[in-house]
Amino acid sequence: MEITKFKEKAKAYHSKMVGIRRHLHRHPELSFQEHETTEYIIKQLDELNIPVDRPLETGCVGIIEGGKSSSKVVALRADIDALLISEEGDHKSEFFSENGGVAHCCGHDAHTANLLGVAHILADLRDEIEGTVLLVFQPGEEKLPGGGRLLCDTGYLQEKGVDVIYGLHSYPELEPGQIAVKEGPLMARPDEFRIEVIGKGGHAASPHQAVDPIVMASQIVNQLQTIVSRNVNPTEPAVVTVGKISGGSTHNIISEKVELLGTVRTFAQETADMIKNRIEAIAKGVTEASGGRYTFDFDYGYPAVTNTDWATDNLVHAAQTILGDKQVHLLDDPIMAGEDFAFYQQEFPGAFFFLGSGSEKTESTYSWHHPKYNIDEDCFLTGAALMASVVFEPIPKS
Repeated sequence: MEITKFKEKAKAYHSKMVGIRRHLHRHPELSFQEHETTEYIIKQLDELNIPVDRPLETGCVGIIEGGKSSSKVVALRADIDALLISEEGDHKSEFFSENGGVAHCCGHDAHTANLLGVAHILADLRDEIEGTVLLVFQPGEEKLPGGGRLLCDTGYLQEKGVDVIYGLHSYPELEPGQIAVKEGPLMARPDEFRIEVIGKGGHAASPHQAVDPIVMASQIVNQLQTIVSRNVNPTEPAVVTVGKISGGSTHNIISEKVELLGTVRTFAQETADMIKNRIEAIAKGVTEASGGRYTFDFDYGYPAVTNTDWATDNLVHAAQTILGDKQVHLLDDPIMAGEDFAFYQQEFPGAFFFLGSGSEKTESTYSWHHPKYNIDEDCFLTGAALMASVVFEPIPKS
């Protein structure tokens, strides 16, 4: 198939994708609450005569049966949920969230709009498709246990016989027209922990009669910084970050408790286990030495996103053909953010990539989860063309 066909169709449906994205941006819904979003997606697919399955309460899967008989099954995934965040930024004021305190500040509205654009392209090319394409509109990427995990747990995709799955994420560090990808480990596993430091409250003027949990918490935070520098192999990526400290009420009271919330980013289960044990050992040692107590919770999050070699090769081949070699960035190192796309890769070969979406002209260079996060909507010209074209890449014979 002529590669120009994908670019031409992405251009033809660009305004459609922009309209969809802005509608979704005005009407964001939190993880596993995406009821109106799901109905909107289904309506769009119905107009294209694409049948829909509902394996989970929210989200859906569109099914395109190709005109060429084949057992080949390719899945394309987009996440549909928004964040609990109040957005900012004058540039997107015309389509600001109408759901106060909830906003698409991670780009999932764009992911969904892009995949609906892909649906239009593939509907046009249905007769030329071998086998089946599954359009996976997944809920709950932002919240544990992850919609990807729940969908895999249903067995739906396994029953469909998926051969490979592809997904993307908007990426403000690159401009539209570019992508970034790498074989093997791409994104870290994001685990979470909570430590409650329990002391003995009292008057700030009489610290000898109290056990100060703020002092203990401070010592714990400082000692946690030694885990990566002294317990993790220096050649292995790892992060331990305390993101929230909560405790105390005013300037002259020693509080009873302090809560620490944090995240651990690794690529190996063994490393995650070791860090978990070190965090608890530090909390235990500090609090016991000071006469306090602690509670500790550790939630294992998503696995690491690890791209299959041949699926990545397919993606790179399609991208270089459509965009040119210089527009395809092969990353040397993974990034420490997490993604529940990893659950699909534990079941099927798959490749995940970053779609350039940042530009100064649209004020879209802010990082994920920033209240001013935005995208340059020209990214759809690349994202839709590439996601549609990769459907036509070959599946290796087993």
